[in-house]
Amino acid sequence: MKVFVTGVGGQLGHDVMEELARRGHEALGSDVAAACGGLPYVQLDITDEGAVSRILDAARPDAVIHCAAWTAVDAAEEEENIPKARAINAGGTANIAAACRALGCRLMYISTDYVFDGQGTEPWQPDSTDYAPLNVYGQTKLEGERAVAALEKFFIVRIAWVFGANGKNFVKTMLNVGKTHDTVRVVNDQVGTPTYTRDLARLLADMIETEKYGRYHATNEGGFISWCDFAREIYRQAKMDVAVVPVSTAEYGLSRAARPFNSRLDKRKLEENGFAPLPDWRDALGRFLEEIGQRERTEN
Repeated sequence: MKVFVTGVGGQLGHDVMEELARRGHEALGSDVAAACGGLPYVQLDITDEGAVSRILDAARPDAVIHCAAWTAVDAAEEEENIPKARAINAGGTANIAAACRALGCRLMYISTDYVFDGQGTEPWQPDSTDYAPLNVYGQTKLEGERAVAALEKFFIVRIAWVFGANGKNFVKTMLNVGKTHDTVRVVNDQVGTPTYTRDLARLLADMIETEKYGRYHATNEGGFISWCDFAREIYRQAKMDVAVVPVSTAEYGLSRAARPFNSRLDKRKLEENGFAPLPDWRDALGRFLEEIGQRERTEN
Protein backbone atom coordinates (compact mmCIF):
# COMPACT_ATOMS: atom_id res chain seq x y z
CA MET A 1 0.00 0.00 0.00
CA LYS A 2 1.18 3.53 -0.77
CA VAL A 3 0.40 5.97 2.05
CA PHE A 4 0.91 9.75 2.09
CA VAL A 5 1.40 11.18 5.60
CA THR A 6 1.11 14.89 6.46
CA GLY A 7 2.74 16.55 9.46
CA VAL A 8 5.66 14.16 9.74
CA GLY A 9 7.72 16.80 11.55
CA GLY A 10 5.42 16.30 14.55
CA GLN A 11 5.43 13.61 17.21
CA LEU A 12 2.63 11.50 15.73
CA GLY A 13 3.40 11.87 12.01
CA HIS A 14 7.01 10.79 12.56
CA ASP A 15 5.98 7.62 14.39
CA VAL A 16 3.32 6.82 11.78
CA MET A 17 5.99 6.95 9.07
CA GLU A 18 8.22 4.56 11.02
CA GLU A 19 5.33 2.14 11.64
CA LEU A 20 4.31 2.10 7.98
CA ALA A 21 7.92 1.43 6.95
CA ARG A 22 8.15 -1.47 9.43
CA ARG A 23 5.13 -3.04 7.74
CA GLY A 24 6.60 -2.71 4.29
CA HIS A 25 4.23 -0.02 3.05
CA GLU A 26 5.47 2.67 0.69
CA ALA A 27 5.17 5.81 2.81
CA LEU A 28 5.78 9.39 1.67
CA GLY A 29 5.81 12.13 4.30
CA SER A 30 5.18 15.85 4.07
CA ASP A 31 5.45 18.99 6.18
CA VAL A 32 6.20 22.69 5.68
CA ALA A 33 9.95 22.35 6.38
CA ALA A 34 12.40 21.99 3.49
CA ALA A 35 13.60 18.59 4.77
CA CYS A 36 12.73 16.12 7.53
CA GLY A 37 15.41 13.85 8.96
CA GLY A 38 16.01 11.46 6.09
CA LEU A 39 12.40 10.28 5.77
CA PRO A 40 10.90 9.78 2.28
CA TYR A 41 9.63 13.33 2.09
CA VAL A 42 8.16 16.15 0.05
CA GLN A 43 7.74 19.73 1.24
CA LEU A 44 4.07 20.76 1.32
CA ASP A 45 2.07 23.68 2.69
CA ILE A 46 -1.41 22.21 3.06
CA THR A 47 -2.99 25.66 2.93
CA ASP A 48 -1.89 25.92 -0.73
CA GLU A 49 -4.76 24.23 -2.57
CA GLY A 50 -2.88 24.01 -5.87
CA ALA A 51 0.20 22.49 -4.27
CA VAL A 52 -1.89 19.90 -2.40
CA SER A 53 -3.68 18.85 -5.57
CA ARG A 54 -0.47 18.72 -7.60
CA ILE A 55 1.62 16.78 -5.08
CA LEU A 56 -1.04 14.24 -4.18
CA ASP A 57 -1.88 13.72 -7.84
CA ALA A 58 1.80 13.02 -8.52
CA ALA A 59 2.11 10.69 -5.49
CA ARG A 60 -1.09 8.74 -6.31
CA PRO A 61 -1.45 7.26 -2.79
CA ASP A 62 -3.91 4.55 -1.83
CA ALA A 63 -4.48 6.36 1.46
CA VAL A 64 -3.64 9.61 3.26
CA ILE A 65 -3.05 9.87 7.02
CA HIS A 66 -3.53 13.55 7.82
CA CYS A 67 -1.59 14.40 11.00
CA ALA A 68 -0.69 18.01 10.14
CA ALA A 69 -2.42 20.59 12.33
CA TRP A 70 -2.11 23.82 14.24
CA THR A 71 -1.90 22.44 17.79
CA ALA A 72 -0.78 25.51 19.80
CA VAL A 73 -4.08 25.77 21.66
CA ASP A 74 -3.42 29.00 23.57
CA ALA A 75 -1.68 30.75 20.67
CA ALA A 76 -4.70 30.03 18.46
CA GLU A 77 -6.74 32.42 20.62
CA GLU A 78 -4.55 35.39 19.69
CA GLU A 79 -6.30 37.60 17.14
CA GLU A 80 -3.48 37.50 14.63
CA ASN A 81 -3.29 33.68 14.81
CA ILE A 82 -6.97 32.81 14.41
CA PRO A 83 -6.85 33.03 10.59
CA LYS A 84 -3.66 30.95 10.55
CA ALA A 85 -5.13 28.20 12.74
CA ARG A 86 -8.28 28.13 10.61
CA ALA A 87 -6.29 28.08 7.36
CA ILE A 88 -4.37 25.00 8.54
CA ASN A 89 -6.95 23.00 10.49
CA ALA A 90 -10.00 23.79 8.37
CA GLY A 91 -8.79 25.06 5.01
CA GLY A 92 -5.78 22.76 4.80
CA THR A 93 -7.87 19.75 5.71
CA ALA A 94 -10.48 20.72 3.11
CA ASN A 95 -7.67 20.85 0.52
CA ILE A 96 -6.48 17.37 1.50
CA ALA A 97 -10.07 16.05 1.40
CA ALA A 98 -10.67 17.52 -2.07
CA ALA A 99 -7.50 15.89 -3.40
CA CYS A 100 -8.50 12.54 -1.88
CA ARG A 101 -11.93 12.80 -3.45
CA ALA A 102 -10.36 13.42 -6.86
CA LEU A 103 -8.09 10.39 -6.43
CA GLY A 104 -10.72 8.15 -4.88
CA CYS A 105 -8.35 7.25 -2.01
CA ARG A 106 -9.15 6.79 1.66
CA LEU A 107 -8.43 9.59 4.14
CA MET A 108 -7.67 9.32 7.85
CA TYR A 109 -7.99 12.57 9.82
CA ILE A 110 -6.54 12.93 13.31
CA SER A 111 -8.91 14.98 15.44
CA THR A 112 -9.46 15.77 19.11
CA ASP A 113 -11.86 15.63 22.06
CA TYR A 114 -11.83 19.45 21.87
CA VAL A 115 -14.68 19.26 19.33
CA PHE A 116 -16.96 18.65 22.35
CA ASP A 117 -17.71 21.08 25.18
CA GLY A 118 -15.71 19.19 27.81
CA GLN A 119 -18.51 19.19 30.37
CA GLY A 120 -20.05 16.38 32.43
CA THR A 121 -18.48 13.07 33.39
CA GLU A 122 -19.77 10.62 30.76
CA PRO A 123 -17.28 9.47 28.12
CA TRP A 124 -17.85 11.05 24.70
CA GLN A 125 -19.18 8.67 22.06
CA PRO A 126 -17.41 8.66 18.66
CA ASP A 127 -20.66 9.13 16.75
CA SER A 128 -22.05 11.82 19.04
CA THR A 129 -23.09 15.05 17.32
CA ASP A 130 -23.08 17.12 20.51
CA TYR A 131 -20.37 19.39 19.15
CA ALA A 132 -19.67 22.58 21.10
CA PRO A 133 -15.96 23.48 20.98
CA LEU A 134 -14.71 25.73 23.77
CA ASN A 135 -11.90 27.39 21.84
CA VAL A 136 -10.52 28.26 18.41
CA TYR A 137 -8.47 25.08 18.20
CA GLY A 138 -11.54 22.92 18.78
CA GLN A 139 -13.66 24.98 16.38
CA THR A 140 -11.14 24.68 13.55
CA LYS A 141 -10.59 20.96 14.11
CA LEU A 142 -14.36 20.43 13.93
CA GLU A 143 -14.44 22.35 10.65
CA GLY A 144 -11.76 19.96 9.41
CA GLU A 145 -13.87 16.98 10.52
CA ARG A 146 -16.80 18.22 8.50
CA ALA A 147 -14.70 18.50 5.35
CA VAL A 148 -13.45 14.93 5.81
CA ALA A 149 -16.88 13.49 6.63
CA ALA A 150 -18.15 14.62 3.22
CA LEU A 151 -16.04 11.83 1.66
CA GLU A 152 -17.11 8.21 1.28
CA LYS A 153 -13.82 6.65 2.42
CA PHE A 154 -12.90 8.40 5.66
CA PHE A 155 -11.65 7.70 9.15
CA ILE A 156 -11.90 10.39 11.83
CA VAL A 157 -9.80 9.39 14.85
CA ARG A 158 -10.10 11.60 17.93
CA ILE A 159 -7.26 11.45 20.41
CA ALA A 160 -6.29 13.21 23.65
CA TRP A 161 -3.32 13.97 25.89
CA VAL A 162 -0.72 12.92 23.32
CA PHE A 163 2.94 12.31 24.13
CA GLY A 164 5.78 11.13 21.91
CA ALA A 165 9.52 11.55 21.46
CA ASN A 166 9.42 13.94 18.52
CA GLY A 167 7.79 17.04 19.94
CA LYS A 168 6.68 19.00 22.98
CA ASN A 169 4.25 17.39 25.41
CA PHE A 170 3.15 17.24 29.04
CA VAL A 171 5.54 14.44 30.01
CA LYS A 172 8.60 16.31 28.74
CA THR A 173 7.41 19.49 30.43
CA MET A 174 7.02 17.74 33.79
CA LEU A 175 10.45 16.14 33.49
CA ASN A 176 12.08 19.48 32.70
CA VAL A 177 10.25 21.31 35.48
CA GLY A 178 11.18 18.57 37.93
CA LYS A 179 14.87 19.20 37.29
CA THR A 180 14.65 22.67 38.81
CA HIS A 181 11.65 22.49 41.17
CA ASP A 182 10.86 20.19 44.08
CA THR A 183 7.16 21.13 43.96
CA VAL A 184 4.81 21.61 41.00
CA ARG A 185 1.15 22.70 40.81
CA VAL A 186 -0.98 20.61 38.44
CA VAL A 187 -4.71 20.75 37.73
CA ASN A 188 -6.83 17.94 39.14
CA ASP A 189 -10.26 18.78 37.65
CA GLN A 190 -9.49 17.99 34.00
CA VAL A 191 -9.92 14.26 33.35
CA GLY A 192 -8.94 12.04 30.43
CA THR A 193 -6.46 9.35 29.36
CA PRO A 194 -2.96 9.77 27.85
CA THR A 195 -2.04 8.57 24.36
CA TYR A 196 1.47 7.40 23.39
CA THR A 197 2.25 8.10 19.75
CA ARG A 198 4.06 4.81 19.12
CA ASP A 199 1.02 2.83 20.30
CA LEU A 200 -1.32 5.09 18.37
CA ALA A 201 0.75 4.78 15.19
CA ARG A 202 0.36 0.98 15.31
CA LEU A 203 -3.40 1.34 15.65
CA LEU A 204 -3.65 3.88 12.82
CA ALA A 205 -1.68 1.54 10.55
CA ASP A 206 -4.03 -1.32 11.50
CA MET A 207 -7.01 0.86 10.65
CA ILE A 208 -5.77 2.29 7.35
CA GLU A 209 -5.22 -1.27 6.08
CA THR A 210 -8.98 -1.83 6.31
CA GLU A 211 -12.17 -0.33 4.92
CA LYS A 212 -13.85 -0.05 8.33
CA TYR A 213 -14.56 3.63 7.85
CA GLY A 214 -16.13 6.02 10.34
CA ARG A 215 -15.44 7.99 13.49
CA TYR A 216 -13.36 6.45 16.29
CA HIS A 217 -11.80 7.41 19.61
CA ALA A 218 -8.32 6.23 20.51
CA THR A 219 -6.27 6.65 23.68
CA ASN A 220 -4.30 4.22 25.78
CA GLU A 221 -6.20 1.99 28.20
CA GLY A 222 -5.92 2.15 31.99
CA GLY A 223 -8.88 4.27 32.99
CA PHE A 224 -9.51 7.98 33.38
CA ILE A 225 -7.15 10.19 35.36
CA SER A 226 -6.45 13.87 36.04
CA TRP A 227 -3.38 15.75 34.86
CA CYS A 228 -2.34 15.71 38.53
CA ASP A 229 -2.51 11.89 38.60
CA PHE A 230 -0.49 11.77 35.39
CA ALA A 231 2.21 14.05 36.78
CA ARG A 232 2.57 11.95 39.92
CA GLU A 233 3.03 8.78 37.86
CA ILE A 234 5.60 10.53 35.65
CA TYR A 235 7.72 11.45 38.65
CA ARG A 236 7.24 8.02 40.24
CA GLN A 237 8.44 6.18 37.17
CA ALA A 238 11.23 8.69 36.52
CA LYS A 239 12.32 8.30 40.17
CA MET A 240 12.23 12.06 40.71
CA ASP A 241 11.49 13.43 44.20
CA VAL A 242 8.96 16.09 43.20
CA ALA A 243 5.79 16.91 45.15
CA VAL A 244 2.71 17.42 43.01
CA VAL A 245 0.19 19.87 44.47
CA PRO A 246 -3.36 19.52 43.09
CA VAL A 247 -5.11 22.74 42.08
CA SER A 248 -8.30 23.58 40.25
CA THR A 249 -8.26 24.98 36.73
CA ALA A 250 -9.47 28.31 38.16
CA GLU A 251 -6.67 28.35 40.73
CA TYR A 252 -4.06 27.47 38.14
CA GLY A 253 -5.07 30.24 35.72
CA LEU A 254 -2.54 31.10 32.98
CA SER A 255 -4.28 29.47 29.98
CA ARG A 256 -5.65 31.80 27.33
CA ALA A 257 -7.85 29.08 25.82
CA ALA A 258 -10.63 27.35 27.75
CA ARG A 259 -9.78 23.71 28.44
CA PRO A 260 -12.21 20.78 28.64
CA PHE A 261 -12.85 19.33 32.09
CA ASN A 262 -14.12 16.08 30.55
CA SER A 263 -11.76 14.52 28.00
CA ARG A 264 -13.08 11.00 28.60
CA LEU A 265 -13.36 9.18 25.26
CA ASP A 266 -15.35 5.98 24.76
CA LYS A 267 -13.17 3.58 22.75
CA ARG A 268 -15.43 0.52 22.54
CA LYS A 269 -16.02 1.04 18.83
CA LEU A 270 -12.40 0.02 18.18
CA GLU A 271 -12.86 -3.47 19.61
CA GLU A 272 -16.33 -3.76 18.06
CA ASN A 273 -14.61 -3.39 14.68
CA GLY A 274 -11.81 -5.83 15.45
CA PHE A 275 -9.04 -3.37 16.36
CA ALA A 276 -6.82 -4.19 19.33
CA PRO A 277 -6.96 -1.61 22.14
CA LEU A 278 -3.84 0.32 23.06
CA PRO A 279 -1.86 -0.86 26.12
CA ASP A 280 -2.28 0.62 29.60
CA TRP A 281 -1.06 4.24 29.76
CA ARG A 282 1.27 3.42 32.67
CA ASP A 283 3.02 0.80 30.56
CA ALA A 284 3.14 3.26 27.67
CA LEU A 285 4.69 5.92 29.90
CA GLY A 286 7.41 3.52 31.01
CA ARG A 287 8.28 2.67 27.40
CA PHE A 288 8.29 6.34 26.48
CA LEU A 289 10.69 7.21 29.32
CA GLU A 290 12.97 4.42 28.12
CA GLU A 291 12.74 5.71 24.54
CA ILE A 292 13.74 9.26 25.39
CA GLY A 293 16.38 7.97 27.82
CA GLN A 294 17.98 5.96 25.02
CA ARG A 295 17.97 9.03 22.78
CA GLU A 296 19.69 11.12 25.44
CA ARG A 297 22.32 8.43 25.98
CA THR A 298 22.94 8.21 22.22
CA GLU A 299 23.20 11.98 21.82
CA ASN A 300 25.61 12.26 24.74
